Amino acid sequence: MIKKSLLTSSALLMAATGLSASADTHTPVFFDDFHYQTLGAFYQNGWKARTETGHPGIAGASWSAIGLSFPEDIAGADNGVIRMSSVTDGTAANTRHTQICHARKYREGTYAARIFFRDEPSFGPDGDEVIETFYAISPLEAPMDKNYSETDFEYLPNGGWGSPDKPAMWTTTWETFQLEPWTKVNEYTRVEGSYAGWRTLVFTVKDNRVRYYVDGEFFSEHSDKVYPESPMSINFNLWFMPEGADGSQGPVDSPELREYQEDIDWVYHHAGVALSTQQVNEAVDALRADRQYFIDRVPATSPALPSPCGL
Repeated sequence: MIKKSLLTSSALLMAATGLSASADTHTPVFFDDFHYQTLGAFYQNGWKARTETGHPGIAGASWSAIGLSFPEDIAGADNGVIRMSSVTDGTAANTRHTQICHARKYREGTYAARIFFRDEPSFGPDGDEVIETFYAISPLEAPMDKNYSETDFEYLPNGGWGSPDKPAMWTTTWETFQLEPWTKVNEYTRVEGSYAGWRTLVFTVKDNRVRYYVDGEFFSEHSDKVYPESPMSINFNLWFMPEGADGSQGPVDSPELREYQEDIDWVYHHAGVALSTQQVNEAVDALRADRQYFIDRVPATSPALPSPCGL
């Protein structure tokens, strides 16, 4: 038996994914370690920051790249992170949401990210119903669009959606929806408790099931009734829930500005296969050992689809 220490990092990657080493450069993998100094370099690798107003969040609030930064000396993150910082005082004029999006070309396979969640704001009063996320999504072409696809991890440290105060992690897989009147077709799972700190989130889209895992532990499974049908983009966002949205209480009653943050250590996708969290971690470790901070071997659709950064 070959000792793990004698394997090359490329061999480790292939062992983790079950593919031969000769397939290395053709393996449909996307990985970003968020090892950047500038937004320009970040954008060059296919990422976008949302700038358009609209759903979700506080109506009329802005979405902006102002909240994006790349801190380097972060405990538990070897090569720095991308940090999303969103602010509000409860009004649209002083609310800034944050969202980043990668190309719309992902559907079946394994999605994973390592994220630092927070239960409290970095400054200002606590209590806003804030959403800290990792998800994949396609555009909603029309109300109740049957080809719409969305798969979500959403952490609500102050509760929300009719379950106030208590922190909870939600996973939701969407068939479709419309905004007016609000109508939704989805399957969701809610697990109460704090998820503050570093968390490795994995979801797999394979064999007509969407399965979600947190830190290697099975979290939920959603059925073929909501299985993604269309290519999706990979997204992260950080936004504030408005009052009344699915029974939500919305912002706390305070005019004082407050800021919430979410840090992302890395994101990984392997097209077409369902990997365990351990296999994902081994693949990421192998890429880092090779100093591959960014790779994108997932082919675009033909023809390539527009990749808006919005809803």
